[in-house]
Amino acid sequence: MSAAAESQLLASVPTGLFIGGEWRASSTGSTFDVHDPSTGEVIAQVADASPEDGAAALDAAAAAQAGWAATAPRQRGEILRRAFELVTARAEDFALVMTLEMGKPLAESRAEVAYGAEFLRWFSEEAARISGRYATAPDGRNRLLVAQRPVGPSLLITPWNFPLAMATRKVAPALAAGCTSVLKPAALTPLTALLFTEVLREAGVPDGVVNVIPTTRAGAVTGPLIKDSRLRKLSFTGSTEVGRRLIADAADQVLRVSMELGGNAPFLVFEDADLDAAVEGALLAKLRNGGEACVAANRFLVHESLVEEFSARLVTRMSQSVNARGTEPASTLGPLVDESTRSKVAELVAGAVEDGARLVLGGTVPAGAGYFYPATVLVDVPIDARILQEEIFGPVAPITAFHDEDEAVRLANASEYGLVCFAYTRDLNRALRLAERLETGMLGLNTGLVSNPAAPFGGVKQSGLGREGGFEGIHEYLETTYIGISDPFA
Repeated sequence: MSAAAESQLLASVPTGLFIGGEWRASSTGSTFDVHDPSTGEVIAQVADASPEDGAAALDAAAAAQAGWAATAPRQRGEILRRAFELVTARAEDFALVMTLEMGKPLAESRAEVAYGAEFLRWFSEEAARISGRYATAPDGRNRLLVAQRPVGPSLLITPWNFPLAMATRKVAPALAAGCTSVLKPAALTPLTALLFTEVLREAGVPDGVVNVIPTTRAGAVTGPLIKDSRLRKLSFTGSTEVGRRLIADAADQVLRVSMELGGNAPFLVFEDADLDAAVEGALLAKLRNGGEACVAANRFLVHESLVEEFSARLVTRMSQSVNARGTEPASTLGPLVDESTRSKVAELVAGAVEDGARLVLGGTVPAGAGYFYPATVLVDVPIDARILQEEIFGPVAPITAFHDEDEAVRLANASEYGLVCFAYTRDLNRALRLAERLETGMLGLNTGLVSNPAAPFGGVKQSGLGREGGFEGIHEYLETTYIGISDPFA
């Protein structure tokens, strides 16, 4: 696409705050720059919400809550269905905006549009399926009525790495359940969320039901909202460090919280694995989104009998990655999102080499504009190396060997995180044992991709609380009410 076409599309994306059904400037008049990570150039200026703007957004959400909760479930579902169709119709626009502000290749952006849109379709169908139950009490004296109702105004905080899917994964179940919301997208990638907001308005979301406040002052803007008694739900996707602080802040109001936090996914390759499938799965689990994903494979634990061959095959395949601007047809690996992210990746790689790992591919920051980092493979990585303890968030595959299943499980569980694990084996009994022994919220068996709108996404331990997607996703936005009814036959 030409530079002129890119500029024309960017000019059509709203850049204000969306509060009470209206686009508006920040109350202070301030804006912040959005950069193209492949060049470092400014591509847009977006309104920078102030604490006063955050308060106005919650005012609008609180005012709209009763009316939206009373809206028929089918009507809520139809609005979400229209939003799905509109996002799908504008898939190319969404994909290009994502690529320009986040950096991923267009092919991956298109895949995210399809994935993100599915949350709108999935929860459009779930809106009409919110159910309760009616039963006779065990002693026969009363009747038990259990109903679900929306929890209320919700604060939704999304990360920069999947700017559409993370927004739809939170907004869609909130709308389906009957909750109004205040969405705070990441300052690095706000444009996709703002374009999505315009689509929601076009789909018929009533004024005040969804409010959007991009800001560079996240704590100052969201802190007062979390302390406000009108807010009843907080959903956050981001780092464990920030998540812990938000959970502590939410304690004062005893807010319902959903936390999708950090990960340190082990990728296990057992001696009976289909090696071709394992390498393909490794590429998907490692290089999807350039490794900038909480579910990215972070630790490659390979049986000692296969580690050399697996490493060689992975090096061959990862060496074929093309580091280029995401709009380039040949690009398979875009830039990292900013310089601080790239610096951390480079630091982890250098530290691993100092600890004794061998660098067999990549590992050198390229010259030139943009925040590019090459596909990188490290072998013989010591178990205590820092790179195996932290999220890498880059296209780096550290490989180490294990001796047997017990050691593999021990190494996989030796992390404060428990979001996802990948395992390749053709032994059904082993697969079932792993499902019970691994401390993880999700397990990919012979697959490098587990994310699906119809499945509950989330982790254990320091990886978070609650689930997004699946039948479970809408329940994060519902409260259970029990009504005891006297015996009608008494």
